[in-house]
Amino acid sequence: MGGKLTVYVVDDSRTQAEITRALLEKAGHEVIISTSSQEALARIPGVPPDLVLFDLMMPGLDGYELCRRLRAMPELATTKLVVVSSKAYPFERKRAFEMGADAYFVKPLSPATFAGDVERLVAGILTLTFWGVRGTLPVSRPDARRYGGNTLSLSIDFPDGRLFVFDAGTGIRALSDALLAAGRSRLDARILISHPHWDHINALPFFVPFYMQGNRFEVCGPTHGDIDMRGLINAQMNSVYFPITTREFAADVQYRDLAEGSYDIGGVPVRTMLLTHPGNCLGYRLEHAGRSICYVTDNELYPVDSPSRSDEYVERLAEFCRDADALITDCTYGDAEYPRYMHWGHSSVSQVAELAWRARVRTLYLVHHDPSQNDDAIDAKLAGVQTWLAGHSAETRVIAPVERAHVEI
Repeated sequence: MGGKLTVYVVDDSRTQAEITRALLEKAGHEVIISTSSQEALARIPGVPPDLVLFDLMMPGLDGYELCRRLRAMPELATTKLVVVSSKAYPFERKRAFEMGADAYFVKPLSPATFAGDVERLVAGILTLTFWGVRGTLPVSRPDARRYGGNTLSLSIDFPDGRLFVFDAGTGIRALSDALLAAGRSRLDARILISHPHWDHINALPFFVPFYMQGNRFEVCGPTHGDIDMRGLINAQMNSVYFPITTREFAADVQYRDLAEGSYDIGGVPVRTMLLTHPGNCLGYRLEHAGRSICYVTDNELYPVDSPSRSDEYVERLAEFCRDADALITDCTYGDAEYPRYMHWGHSSVSQVAELAWRARVRTLYLVHHDPSQNDDAIDAKLAGVQTWLAGHSAETRVIAPVERAHVEI
């Protein structure tokens, strides 16, 4: 994935340290071992490694104190500090991050994924997965299989194990299945809801990790007058409409109300912006390790000759998305069909292309496809955006992602 890393392993168990060394040396990395945290504290600053992996429960100087002291050293400002512990308690994770840790891995380590996880952590790579790319309604017919039929849900896996989810259309059930199949437990995740229209929340009740003890979730999104996020989800799962209520959640599910502004969500800087769509709808911009992802749906920009268009709003949104590595946005309609659906709160090909051009985004991802559109219609929208951008000499790459596509950013 990248170049050779220098890794310092601190563990009072020689056996565990050797296991860690074997996994990393097999991947081509240089590994130094110390079974004494005091010795490690003295040696590490002399030749700063790319990464320090350390246990928590060590005699003399425990992992928390080792982490705190290492993080205070200016010469280790770019060194990643990572806990490797058998203690999977939420408190331990929280405390480790407070002491300056960059990540927290739980033993036993996975031989299949550990080296790759470490490499992604050092590189700061984010993994974006599209679990559903449709809008309004799921689709199931032969001419719509290539892009998939689930409604919107995306996930971002951070290299330190954190998980963020955008929206909870039917695609979140596919994410649920993937998490269960991978055996991921004790999840600590954030679910960011753009707005509570059905195609963005209607599969939350089918997200199995909500019903598993030991998981923790923070569901974030905009309020609607006197209705907060907790009230919105409770109402959706009212026993009149669904047989299982939120009282059945075994996970620790918390709710957070957001407005337009700047937030720290799970240790990640997040900015939000209200979008042009019926009701309160938020666009999100996440920043991590010099990378940025913007999620902007649902949103209507209007044609340049429309009296409903606000150039000020378009420019403000372009500034919100400026130089993003990824802009994931609503491209519901082709230009020819858009006039029939004006004021429904969605954008067309040329409007989306203009936004990406103004914002100078690196890659544009087209989502929220109308349920009437087959795969060929989505192909045509993709070609239309590419043509518009080429005509304006834009360097933006355009992708219409298929369901379950993984993208590293």
